[in-house]
Amino acid sequence: MKKIILIGTLLLAVSFFGWQIYQRVNSDKEIVKRGREKIPVAVEIAPVQQATVQDIGRYSGSLYPKAAFVLAPKIGGRLEKIWVNIGDELQSGQLIAVLDDAEYKQQVSQAGAELDVARANLLEQENALENAKREHERAVALREKKIASESQLDASLSDLKAQEAKLKVAVARVAQSEAVMRVAKVRLEYTRIHVPGNNGTAYRVVGERFVDEGAMLAANTPIVSIIDIGTLIAVIHVVEQDYPKISVGQEAVISTDAFPDRSFSGKVLRIAPILKEKSREARIEIEIPNPHKILKPGMFVRVQIQFEKHENATVVPTAAVIKRNNAQGVFMVGPEGKTASFVPVTPGIVNSKITEIRTPAISGSVVVLGQHLLEDGASIIIPGSQVTGNQTAEDTKTDL
Repeated sequence: MKKIILIGTLLLAVSFFGWQIYQRVNSDKEIVKRGREKIPVAVEIAPVQQATVQDIGRYSGSLYPKAAFVLAPKIGGRLEKIWVNIGDELQSGQLIAVLDDAEYKQQVSQAGAELDVARANLLEQENALENAKREHERAVALREKKIASESQLDASLSDLKAQEAKLKVAVARVAQSEAVMRVAKVRLEYTRIHVPGNNGTAYRVVGERFVDEGAMLAANTPIVSIIDIGTLIAVIHVVEQDYPKISVGQEAVISTDAFPDRSFSGKVLRIAPILKEKSREARIEIEIPNPHKILKPGMFVRVQIQFEKHENATVVPTAAVIKRNNAQGVFMVGPEGKTASFVPVTPGIVNSKITEIRTPAISGSVVVLGQHLLEDGASIIIPGSQVTGNQTAEDTKTDL
């Protein structure tokens, strides 16, 4: 019984001293908190401004020719002559290479001879048919006079039909020979490699040359690659967040390290209807006129596409926007410059320098340094004299 009383007494004593310590700690915290609230915090401020802000997407990509293809022979043979090399400008229909054509010329001659034979045979059959017609007409007349027998009449009719059939065969053989002749001429023409027609709208040059004169080529062996650089295509990839902001026909500004002091204009030509599952990015193609031919396929480019532009927008330094209690806001400096109050805001266009404030309408100055030490309504000290006020859109222009 005595042990129980002793243990109870000890527990009461421990509880009492614990409560005293807890009260003392809370009291010290409250004193510190009140002291902080009373002690002004040194801060830096900046004016709320009026400026032009732009939401601009920035991307990197590569240039590709508007059209690119490889010229290759449809038949095999020895490359007898080639007249172009890397960088040469090409005209529509220009002859660029010739294969050894002796065999194919011989085939054309042989086909021509066979065609002559077929045509001569056709003429012979036409004459034979005329004779058969006259013989049949004579047999009919003699039969009517009872001079020729029925069997003679049947024989003349049979011969007429036979000659008609032979004529059809002769006509078919002429058509067949003409087809063989056309094939031979086409194969002969295949020994001459031309640039395909382009309706005069492209600027085509030789991109690469793969063979030299004297080489034995199989069918479809590449001879040269041809690219159109009169218009180039910049290919970029945009993330899911920017994808809905892009539309066909949007203006784009292109720059490249090869010409650091120049920029080029383009327009969005095509937008991929899907996003790659691994990267969550979509392919965007931008058409860039290249009238001076200074841009080349394969160049690395930087592309800017403007999504939004707001004139006379209310902006503050981005550093001024902080989060308190899951709300974004700024610390506005009081009229006398001695206190700061937290004001929740709705940001608009944001970049590394400034942030657009859509709501509420604010003016004056905001705290840009030291706000993490402030509470709503805290006292502040502004070292030195800091200029406050508004600037016009001409004074401050920025973009994202």
